[in-house]
Amino acid sequence: MSWRIGPALALILATACTGGTPGVGTHSPSPVQGALTGGLIAYLGDQGVGVLDPTTGKSVLVAPLPAGGAFRASGPVWAPAPGLEYPVLYFTIHDDRPAERRTTAGVVPYDWLFRADPFRGTIEPVAASADLQSEGPFGLVANSHYLALTVGCCANYEADAFDLTRASSPAKVLAKPPAQAALFTEGAAPGNDGLIAVRSVGTGLWYWLNPSAGVLNPFPLALGPEDGPIAISADGTLAAISLPDQGPVIEPINVAAPIASPSPASGAPSAPAATPTHGSPAPSAAPRHVNSKLPHADALAWSPDAKQLALAVGGEVEIYSATAADGAPPVNRYPAAGNIIGVDWSGPLTRESLALVKPNHGPQAIVDALLDATKLPAAADSPEARPLTKVYLWQFDSSNSSPIAAITDPTAAVLQQYPPLPAAVAFHHWAASGTWALLGGCIRYRVVITGSVTPTASTFGLGSNTACNAPGVTPTPSPTAKGSPSK
Repeated sequence: MSWRIGPALALILATACTGGTPGVGTHSPSPVQGALTGGLIAYLGDQGVGVLDPTTGKSVLVAPLPAGGAFRASGPVWAPAPGLEYPVLYFTIHDDRPAERRTTAGVVPYDWLFRADPFRGTIEPVAASADLQSEGPFGLVANSHYLALTVGCCANYEADAFDLTRASSPAKVLAKPPAQAALFTEGAAPGNDGLIAVRSVGTGLWYWLNPSAGVLNPFPLALGPEDGPIAISADGTLAAISLPDQGPVIEPINVAAPIASPSPASGAPSAPAATPTHGSPAPSAAPRHVNSKLPHADALAWSPDAKQLALAVGGEVEIYSATAADGAPPVNRYPAAGNIIGVDWSGPLTRESLALVKPNHGPQAIVDALLDATKLPAAADSPEARPLTKVYLWQFDSSNSSPIAAITDPTAAVLQQYPPLPAAVAFHHWAASGTWALLGGCIRYRVVITGSVTPTASTFGLGSNTACNAPGVTPTPSPTAKGSPSK
């Protein structure tokens, strides 16, 4: 971006990326030509993730997806990224290509969380996990603190969150049966408190879920078990709720729900409370229909000024006035791509324009690279050898020197000093166990395969196999990563 900004801003961005403080006396440049003062709409369709300028109706496909339904995707959502002054796009995919079997080739199905910067043309993996049971994550929601989603199937749904204020932050399990109730993530309150709107799978009751404290609070609106998803305006005063039929409704909302604090004795967030604490009374205004003739909207998003509402409905993006009478036609309709099922609307982007959007290559190369990195050695890939094959996996932060990067043989002394992460053979590949076990950023993984073969060691990362502290590589510190793995 340096060619279109002044030296002062370039210094600010360089300082921000290295964790420093901008110097006093710097100032922001004037808005660029064609600045997106009304925000930018992101959408998900059959072709992939794209962005749409609501002022001109022009769109750009940012992250293409392979044809034929190879990946099942959800999102996108606008959310912050460390070191950037503007929001970027987050979306998930599930590898839906034919899975490998004992006697046939195929893929190990993985769930992926990706971050795409439409103004730099970059895409990077945030996290990945092997998923042989479900159809991938859904209910992707975000605010300035957390990104939350739901994974799982068959009433065994798990709600997870990623802390967006930290680089390469591991997923935090917010609710997981049987210890906690199964929850669907349905929306997010604006602001840094990070409250997530969730709906109980069993009872259909709605709550605020506080990811920081790990507790449930009452939800201020009386919503039904089939309602959702919802979108909350940037000022936290209006909620748009997608109904099973009769289109979305708009209600006033109070997002200042009571926020419980984590127990000082535990030092860690507790599980969501079985019984919610007392909350604020629900607003008294009656719900107001946007267009009661519409079917269920797959996604909703407010304009920055809350005067318009974007819907992913009927396979396209439709924009409605938030104050129009029920049944009024949409202000605009955008069939930007086939079968649009996701939509989100950014805040004002005064330093960016649609002309500055740069498409990336999409996620497939990154997905396939992990499949290549986790292949079993040929000598270990047989019915006779697989029961004898052992996989040892370690995680380390490659922005720092780590002895883990040099492990070649998992001796008893090595295993005692550096306990490995759980991993197991899955037919012709191996896979790390646990949800979101693999992280992006500067995190790298050392793997040693032995038992049926001579110990074979390698190092890989989700986005790159090169260490962040390698010569010529600018490291991105990962404050949550450790030099030795955790069990």
